[in-house]
Amino acid sequence: MANPSYKWLVVAMLWLVCFFNYADRQAIFSVFPVLKSEMGLSDLQLGLVASSFMWVYAIMAPAAGLVADRFNRKTLILGGLIFWSAVTAATALSTTYWHLVICRALEGLGEAFYFPASMSLVSSYHDPTTRSRAMGMHQSSVYAGTIAGGTVAGIMAQAYGWRSSFYLFGGLGLILGILLLVFLKEPPREAAPQTAVAGSIKQVFAHPMVPVLIAVFVGANFVAMIFLSWMPSFLGRKFGMSLAMAGFTGTAYLQAASMLGAIAGGWLADRLILKQRGGRMIAQAIGLLCGVPFIFITGWTLWVPGLILAMSAFGFFKGIYDANIWASLHDVVAPNQRATAVGLMNSVGWVGGSIAPLAIAAASARWSMSASISANALVYLLVGLLMLWGVRRFMQNASKPAPTPPG
Repeated sequence: MANPSYKWLVVAMLWLVCFFNYADRQAIFSVFPVLKSEMGLSDLQLGLVASSFMWVYAIMAPAAGLVADRFNRKTLILGGLIFWSAVTAATALSTTYWHLVICRALEGLGEAFYFPASMSLVSSYHDPTTRSRAMGMHQSSVYAGTIAGGTVAGIMAQAYGWRSSFYLFGGLGLILGILLLVFLKEPPREAAPQTAVAGSIKQVFAHPMVPVLIAVFVGANFVAMIFLSWMPSFLGRKFGMSLAMAGFTGTAYLQAASMLGAIAGGWLADRLILKQRGGRMIAQAIGLLCGVPFIFITGWTLWVPGLILAMSAFGFFKGIYDANIWASLHDVVAPNQRATAVGLMNSVGWVGGSIAPLAIAAASARWSMSASISANALVYLLVGLLMLWGVRRFMQNASKPAPTPPG
C-alpha cells in the first residue's frame, strides 16, 4: 500500500485533471443562447451538439475500460487530458454547426478514457476503509469544474465572445497535462491474470448487483444531464436572466451543494460499509430518494429564492449518490476488472444521459420545460427504490462487514 501522504496527493492531482474534464464539457451549455442566435440553430440542433459528445463517450467507454485494465493508467489519463484540452481549444475555431458537432464528438473520445483509468488508480492506492472518502473528494472536482465551466463561459462570452473560454480552458489543461507527467506515478498492479475480452466482461457481471448499479446509474445520469445541458437556457427563458447570471445560477448552487454532498456521502459510506456489505449502496439510495421532491420543485417554482434552495438541496443529495458510484461498483467486482467495469457502466449510463438533452427539447415543445424538468422526479424515485431492492435481494450476509479485497 502506498504511503499515507502520497495516496492523498494522487487524489489531489486527479482532482485537477477531472476539474478540466468537466469545465471543458460544461462550457458549451452556457453559450447555447449565443450559438442559437449566431448560427441560427434550433433546440433540437443544440441538443444534438450535447448528445454528440455523449454518444462517442458511451461508445468508447467499454474499450477504454478494457485498455485501462491492461496498460499504463497514467499514460491514458494524461494522454486523454492533453488530447481533450487540444480539442477544447480547437472548438473556438468552429464557424459552422457541424464543426461544433465534430469537436464535441472528439472531446467525448478523449474524455472516455479518464474515469476507467483514474478510478482504478484510486482503488489501487486506497483500500475499502478510505475508498469512498477518496472517491468522494475526487467527485467534488466534477462539481467545481462544472461551476467553473458554466460560470466562466457565460461571463467571458458576454465580455470577450463565446470562443474565449474555450481557449482558456484548453490552454490550461495542456499545461496541467505536461506538469503531471513528472508528478503522477503508476502503482504496481494487483497480481491477477488478465482474461480475454469476453471473459473480462463476463467476470464483471458475475455479481448480480452489477446490473442493478448500472440501471440506477442510467436513470441518475439521465436526470443529471438534463440539469447540466438545459438549466442555463431554462433560467434565461423562464426568469429572464442574463447569459452570465443564468450560467452562474444554473451551475453554482447545485454543484457547490453537490461538493458538500459528495464529501458527506464518502464519510457516510465508509462507515456504513463497516457494518453491512451494502452500506455504500444504502448511502446512494438515501441520496436518490431524498432528492426526489427537490427535482419537482426546481422545475415548478416561480420564486427564484425557492428555485435556488431546491437546486441546492437536490445537489447535496445528488452528491451523496455520486460519491459512491464507483466505490459501490468496486465492492462487487474483482480488482483486475475495475477499469473494465467502470468503462461498461459509463458506457451504458451515458447512453441514457445522451437521450436527455434531446428528450427535454422534444418534451418542452409539447408541454413546457418546467413540466419536463419536474417530471424527472419520478425517475429518481424509481431508481432509488431499485437500489434498495437490489441491496435487499443481492447483497448477501448484509449484516456482516465487507471483506477487504487485495488492492
